[in-house]
Amino acid sequence: MDSNSTDNTVGIVRELGFAVENFDWDGRYPKKKQWQLDNLVTKYKWILFIDADETPTNELVSELWKRCDELESGRFSAYDIELDYVFAGKQLQYGHRVVKRALVQRGEVSFPVINDLNAPGMGELEGHYQPVSKGDVAALKGRIRHDDKDPVHTWFERHNKYSEWEAYLRTHPSVKKDAAARRSVQGRLFDKVPLKPLVFFLYAYLIRGGFRDGRAGFDYAFALSSYYWQIGMKVRELERQNAVN
Repeated sequence: MDSNSTDNTVGIVRELGFAVENFDWDGRYPKKKQWQLDNLVTKYKWILFIDADETPTNELVSELWKRCDELESGRFSAYDIELDYVFAGKQLQYGHRVVKRALVQRGEVSFPVINDLNAPGMGELEGHYQPVSKGDVAALKGRIRHDDKDPVHTWFERHNKYSEWEAYLRTHPSVKKDAAARRSVQGRLFDKVPLKPLVFFLYAYLIRGGFRDGRAGFDYAFALSSYYWQIGMKVRELERQNAVN
């Protein structure tokens, strides 16, 4: 699945014998992942969402083979998978860990539709929420390796855009309520935590043992803490502008 990329990704994929579909966003819903679920024809009913910088680990592949009967039975509608995150060239073993609902059964999940089309930051991508499942959800032990090869400045550029989206949601009550309903229980609780950047850093670096990953562990915890600080700054700026208007 491509969306108007300008490098040689499409050529490489086609040389390897795979089909490529292009997604040209029209500014409305469905966005990119839901469009794929609605429109792409696939051989199997199970879809594994992975980005260009993500790879299934050998452990995940082996686990999926072992669960073939379970997948065929349709007992679960989706599976949550943890990420092995590589930051500053090092695979992190500790600290904050991202979980994605990445393995989904076609027709059994859908991405939420919220009123964020006027929000900056996300564009064609669904926001930071999980797809909603009609049936039960299980967790897999195998992981997806997330290894972004781009320079670190691109991480900050992406999160600068993401923070624009988050700040918009937090300053538009109807959208905020809609988005909050789509978050996990943990996500809703964390939204209410005061001094969020400091709390997150202490949680990720000390409680979750990020310090055991050395300098990369500190950099990752500090970078994400700064991301929450950035959201807070933008929220306060928007609130001041709204008060004036």
